[in-house]
Amino acid sequence: MPLPGNPVSRLFIGAALISLSPVWVKLVDVSATTSGFYRAAIGGVALSLYLVLTRRRLQFSRKVWAILLIGGLFFALDLWFWHRSIRFIGPGLSTLLANFQVFIMSAFGMIFLREAPRLVQTAAIPLALVGLALIVGLDWGELPGDYRAGVILGLLTAVAYAGYLLSMRRARQEAAHRIPSREIAVVSLVSAALLGASAVVEGQTLAVPTVNDGLLLVAYGILSHSLGMMFIASSLPQVSATQAGVALLLQPTLSFVWDVLFFARPMSAKELLGAVIALTAIYLGARRPSQQAQRPGQE
Repeated sequence: MPLPGNPVSRLFIGAALISLSPVWVKLVDVSATTSGFYRAAIGGVALSLYLVLTRRRLQFSRKVWAILLIGGLFFALDLWFWHRSIRFIGPGLSTLLANFQVFIMSAFGMIFLREAPRLVQTAAIPLALVGLALIVGLDWGELPGDYRAGVILGLLTAVAYAGYLLSMRRARQEAAHRIPSREIAVVSLVSAALLGASAVVEGQTLAVPTVNDGLLLVAYGILSHSLGMMFIASSLPQVSATQAGVALLLQPTLSFVWDVLFFARPMSAKELLGAVIALTAIYLGARRPSQQAQRPGQE
């Protein structure tokens, strides 16, 4: 069953839905690992039901199954790092740092795939560091410990996020279908199992304390995970690289907006300038010479 709406609308609606992800994490009164478990579990079950209702079968080779298991591990690490980063430094900055994955992806391509970086991509790296320095400040030692931990966790999120995207790209090389609903469902359920096990090891409960928390987690799993990712995935084959690049920026930009509107994040002129510079660097770093659409952020 095709998703409704034209491709460009689905692309930007999907990016907007995903931008709400850190808002759910910030609002819900459960541990960082528990919220990650419910996002992946609820989203994975919803996607699995979609596959059953539309009679889509999981027909993967053993190699692809192994790659999807690795992708599930990376996605679990992504959520584990990111949710803690959100708690320490807020939805806006944590999401911006997660999207530094474009530089990890470029470095991987250069080192392992022998892909020569374009000049604009090379220039984007120091530009991103300048933007980050304006937001965080230059005196690292004077920052509170939790804030420094949040920045480090945000950068670790970018590494794990890049691992997830690389795994998905490799798994999709043999795919006969255009929309990766099957792959996302498998990765989601694998991630949920790993995060559930992590919660047990950490001594965290998976119990949801209130009905309100339960509704927030359902919104997280259905709206931001299932619908957000499917809207983006279904639109990518039909949109231009420029449109996909703009959608890539929409997620961290809106996450900053939600941070200011919902959580009263103070935003100085210097921090605003840094955010604009960093977002510009992300856009430049994600650009490719091909006109094929690139995958926007799927946090």
